[in-house]
Amino acid sequence: MSRTGSTLYLPRMRPLPGRRAVVMSVLDVGSTKICCLIAKLTPRGEGSVLAGRSHAIEVLGYGYQRSRGIKSGVVVDMDAAEQAIRLAVDAAERMAGVTVESVIANVSCGRLQSEIFSATVPLAGDAVSEADIQRVLVAGSSHTVMEGRAVNHALPISYSLDGNRGIRDPRGMLGMKLGVDMQVVTTEVPPVRNLELCINRGHLHVETLVATPYASGLSTIVDDEAELGVACVDMGGGTTTLSVFVEGQMVHLDAIAVGGQHVTTDIARAFAMRLSDAERLKTLHGSALPTSVDDREMLTIPPVEGDLPHQIPRSSLIRVVRPRVEEILELVRDRLTASGFAGRVGKQIVLTGGASQLTGLSEVARRVIGRNVRLGRPLGVAGLPDAAKGPAFAASVGLLIYPQVSQIEQFQPKHRRSGWGGSTGYLARVGQWIRDSF
Repeated sequence: MSRTGSTLYLPRMRPLPGRRAVVMSVLDVGSTKICCLIAKLTPRGEGSVLAGRSHAIEVLGYGYQRSRGIKSGVVVDMDAAEQAIRLAVDAAERMAGVTVESVIANVSCGRLQSEIFSATVPLAGDAVSEADIQRVLVAGSSHTVMEGRAVNHALPISYSLDGNRGIRDPRGMLGMKLGVDMQVVTTEVPPVRNLELCINRGHLHVETLVATPYASGLSTIVDDEAELGVACVDMGGGTTTLSVFVEGQMVHLDAIAVGGQHVTTDIARAFAMRLSDAERLKTLHGSALPTSVDDREMLTIPPVEGDLPHQIPRSSLIRVVRPRVEEILELVRDRLTASGFAGRVGKQIVLTGGASQLTGLSEVARRVIGRNVRLGRPLGVAGLPDAAKGPAFAASVGLLIYPQVSQIEQFQPKHRRSGWGGSTGYLARVGQWIRDSF
């Protein structure tokens, strides 16, 4: 991590090479699962470039472990979390036949916070140059961040020229003053440092940390939705995150420390059963919507220790599940309203994450949030095993997509070293050009 004035920046990665394939590894550290994906990113031909997708992604290796030592995205047991990460990475390495040295990881802890800042700079010449873009991006991201927080993302939303707003790419345009509206995402430093330390203890270098709601949105939202306005709600085990996309750019994100694990805990407490049995009961028989036959359908509750199993009607289970689900959705609705972007989202919500697969959740979300809801699954990735094609792996796949769009925040604040630890000197630039070209 580096300091610019009093602003702390999380590590940023260098852009992908434009002419050769690269193998990348990502690590999704969640409250219920830890997933490692190793994938080959191959540049697409000029005529087949998708919006925001400059490379084709083929998954080579996949590793999955039940999460341990993580609660609501925060490391609470360093040894247990390190062991789970090692096992997930080892499984992916064995499948892909490669050794992982560095990873792109996600972050949902640290009270993610999203703010929009504006900045303007005078133009050096008549037309906007790349150097002018760099100067205004640095100015937009250099706002003093509250003590104890670090900048996770600094994303330009739109540019302006001489007060004319809404410009997507001002390069080559004429004007006197260039402005930018930027979304700056910050997070608390201690929990993020603990997460990075936990990954480092497994002999892995962290290339960059991507906010979970951003990654989930990248993998599940289609171009038209992002253009017209859409919110992506990722319901994980320990956290529920929200990201808002308008005119193709993410403009807001938020995180709530409540998720599917809280539903499981409610069931375990209500019926005095093990958490593992409660999770199985929720997955097989849980629902957020009551039906007319629930009173007649009987479910067997396994004993905790030595007792005889007993039975309950399914309606009793639903009476435990439904209030917690409605609470989570009401929190999402209120956070979306408080963001100021509720009017820009329109009528579309994309629901993803492992907890989104609960029966009847989409219907309840449609009623509580008051918008159309669709279930989002990871899009546009080849080689994913069947077990990783569902909503639970949206963030994992989004981490593979992020390097393709990361160049929009690839400016270097003053006094910072560039990219993956390299310097910005002449020899480093020549070396980078050689690596990218051959």
